This record gives sequence, structure tokens and C-alpha cells, in this order.
Amino acid sequence: MEAKAIAKYIRMSPMKVKIVLDLIRGKNVNEAFAILKYTPKDAAVVVNKILKSAVSNAENNFNLDGNKLYVSEAY
Repeated sequence: MEAKAIAKYIRMSPMKVKIVLDLIRGKNVNEAFAILKYTPKDAAVVVNKILKSAVSNAENNFNLDGNKLYVSEAY
């Protein structure tokens, strides 16, 4: 199963966001939240919001455990 979240109309350079996405791709969700919390980039705030939304979608729509999730794709 795959839960996803999409953010549209973000006024930020894709190259700047890609730097933050590369940090969390393939990580456990809890580890990804910790990385985003201490990343001093403005894109980390946006990515954190999207990741929270994706985790909420997985928990509510698919009844998955939030602690067992990981970031499979991020672009």
C-alpha cells in the first residue's frame, strides 16, 4: 500500500527542495521527522508539513501503523 501527499503552488525553487528531499528519502518516518526538525533550510518546513500529511493519510485511509512507515519516494 502507498499513501501520498501532494503540495502545490509552493513558492520555492525545486533545487532547494530537492536538497531536503534527498536527506529523508528511504528513511524511517520518525528518523525523517528528526532530520527535518534540525535541518536549517526553509524547505524543511514545507517538507515536514507534507510528510505529516502523508503519514496521516496512511494511518486514516489504510489503517497502517505510523511507526512502521518509511519514505519510499519523495520528489
